[in-house]
Amino acid sequence: MNDDTAKILIVDDEQDVTELVAYHLRAQGWKVETLSDPSRILEVSRLFSPDLMILDVMMPGIDGLQICRMFKADPVFCLVPIILLTARAEEEDRIKGFEIGADDYVCKPFSPRELTLRVQGLLRRKETGGPVAEMKRVTVGSVSWCEELHEVTVDGIPVELTPTEFRLLGLLMERKGRVQTREQLLVNVWDHDEDMETRTVDTHVRRLRDKLGTAADMIETVRGVGYRVVIVR
Repeated sequence: MNDDTAKILIVDDEQDVTELVAYHLRAQGWKVETLSDPSRILEVSRLFSPDLMILDVMMPGIDGLQICRMFKADPVFCLVPIILLTARAEEEDRIKGFEIGADDYVCKPFSPRELTLRVQGLLRRKETGGPVAEMKRVTVGSVSWCEELHEVTVDGIPVELTPTEFRLLGLLMERKGRVQTREQLLVNVWDHDEDMETRTVDTHVRRLRDKLGTAADMIETVRGVGYRVVIVR
């Protein structure tokens, strides 16, 4: 997927919002599809095959949180980055979004320029490829992480992670043995240093441990500071 030809699906029942967002994203050269009826999300997604989705949280019938949960559980779409749009800025609402797998969260009213930059960041992180000989692979114990293949395995068995979980694990593994504070992780994994709460890191670490199964203990909590990856014997 080339960042310049990425396909973006916008799902929002407010037509003025979809038109505004679509206008600014198309100005970047991206292919944009809009959808005002969330009940058609599966049908449209299968036809359009989006590289990134922007979902409004509050919609009639099926809301953005339900769609996000559904897509993150789908093997075809689980690695597609999702940005949630919402008029609710409470911390608990944002945490709930991240807990079900959202990759970013933008509150209404929002700056189209800021949203565009966030889309650029997620698309850039999603890009993979490059010669096999130059593949970046990190192995700690039974866990192997490969950036170019966007692949994580535990004892040789693939583990499906969201883009954010993948970046978080990669950073911790690359800095094996070194404690990473929650603030450092927010800056390096999410590119945010003010708008997000440190609880976001705890939520993602908990989900990451669940997915790593027998290798969960490799992520060690340093009480009151942050996390580090260690070799479990």
